Amino acid sequence: MQRLLALSVLFVLSAGFQSPPSDADLILTNARIWTGSEAQPWAEALAIKANRILKVGSASEVRKTAGRETQVIDLGGKMAVPGFNDAHTHFLSGSLGLSEVDLVGARSLAEVQQRVAEFAASHPEQPWITGAGWEYSIFPEKRLPTRADLDAAVRDRPVFLSAYDGHTGWVNTRALEIAHITGASGFSGYGELVLDPRTGKPTGVLKESAQSLVRSAIPPPSKGKKLSALRQGLRLAAALGITSFQNASGNPEELALYEELKERGEFTCRVSMAMSLGAKTTARDIARYAELKKKFPGPLLRVGAVKILLDGVIEAHTAAMLAPYSDVPGTSGSASFTQSRLNDLVRLSDQAGLQVYVHAIGDRAVRMALDAYAHALSVNGAHDARFRIEHIETIAASDIARFARLGVLASMEPIHADPGTNDVWEPAVGPERAQRGFAWRSLEKAGARLIFSSDWPATISVDPVRGLHNAVNRRTIDGMPPDGWLPQERVSLQTALRAYTAGGAFASFEEKVKGTLEEGMLADVAVLSKDLYKIPALEIHKTRVVMTIFDGKVVFR
Repeated sequence: MQRLLALSVLFVLSAGFQSPPSDADLILTNARIWTGSEAQPWAEALAIKANRILKVGSASEVRKTAGRETQVIDLGGKMAVPGFNDAHTHFLSGSLGLSEVDLVGARSLAEVQQRVAEFAASHPEQPWITGAGWEYSIFPEKRLPTRADLDAAVRDRPVFLSAYDGHTGWVNTRALEIAHITGASGFSGYGELVLDPRTGKPTGVLKESAQSLVRSAIPPPSKGKKLSALRQGLRLAAALGITSFQNASGNPEELALYEELKERGEFTCRVSMAMSLGAKTTARDIARYAELKKKFPGPLLRVGAVKILLDGVIEAHTAAMLAPYSDVPGTSGSASFTQSRLNDLVRLSDQAGLQVYVHAIGDRAVRMALDAYAHALSVNGAHDARFRIEHIETIAASDIARFARLGVLASMEPIHADPGTNDVWEPAVGPERAQRGFAWRSLEKAGARLIFSSDWPATISVDPVRGLHNAVNRRTIDGMPPDGWLPQERVSLQTALRAYTAGGAFASFEEKVKGTLEEGMLADVAVLSKDLYKIPALEIHKTRVVMTIFDGKVVFR
């Protein structure tokens, strides 16, 4: 008995000299942490256990969660924010584009020709030269490009170049020949095969659905190439602090690629996918997408939405406007669906439990989307649908208040309002409509919830920090114009940060698990090189992501 008592005492004493089991796996300390939480907006440190946030608060409070195995990272006073959520992207297309000719930032036709020629010379094995990123404003006298312009760079191989917005294609003569395109070629959908008014022959420009005439002739990438591209895209996203994105165009085949990467443990982003609906979509298709929602509930891979492309873009005069374009009075664009057909697609999708995105850039398209959502709510009853309208580059003044009344989310891309890219946009809409261009602040003041994104690859930058710069300043990175473009539509830094984090989480029905740095939330964090609240607003674009934590693990440093 005495021996048993002595052993018990020895056990108790020895236990007293052991440190308790480690609670936190990782602690970030000596930081300026913007949590995104209204209750506790700032903190000094946070602790992570597995893939969840264990503790947020003062350094002394968080230090109590440490054990022998805890990794502690001193951030040296740097700012940390919730991982960025790019709420509208076309991730596979953007990822594939990383290995194509990059025309973003080219300031002249000569520069485009040089980049294309150099890319072709360094890739002699590629049967097609493809790329994206050219801007409408770089061509002389604001004209559209021509096949002759591209022939001057590459004549012996076909070339297909997409505009930065993705809505206009530009090809050389060889591409037209391989695709057997003549002035009489037809296509399904809407858009335009641009013809020379003198000869009736194709000029080399294809708007909207007409791009399919050439795209169908381009050999599709293999599954292996797509997977490799997605891996490269995920690395880029991690380097930019993006820990979630909502894919705004998808299909079951693309979904299978993400599923394979997830099963292999290669995800460094949370993916929420919207399936594309088209003119031939049936009720059976919608029911199939509703079944996928059950199979992929998240939080790594989620299906829960559908996407409808309702119009085009202003620069190509294909966005659906309420009144004719100011610089081409003979057209006001067109919608890809009638109001009746749009109403049916929205109502059926909503009945199936699917969230609906509608691409609407022109003010007429925005009104049609709002009308379709109002119709669905009247038929299906009031509920938390979180309908979304994507882009909203122009809007009638009378439609601004409807967003809040209907609970429609305003999903927009600040980078699209970069003043350096509106040389063609502003003359097209005219001075009166331009005053409501990219009306972020007007929508916010009217009670609408803002959701921010990049629309990658239809963008001049996928970097969320560059988007923050545009949202807060509405100026180029060179500070032009000095007072900002339509400065009344700027938003605060806090509004912009929320739209890139918690807003995106709300937009995918995931606000209870991500979007803020609070205890119990998923541990997705971006660490910035500068404190955005302590630098001049015009220096925001100089900030870089120096560390990204996804699902509790450091994936970029």
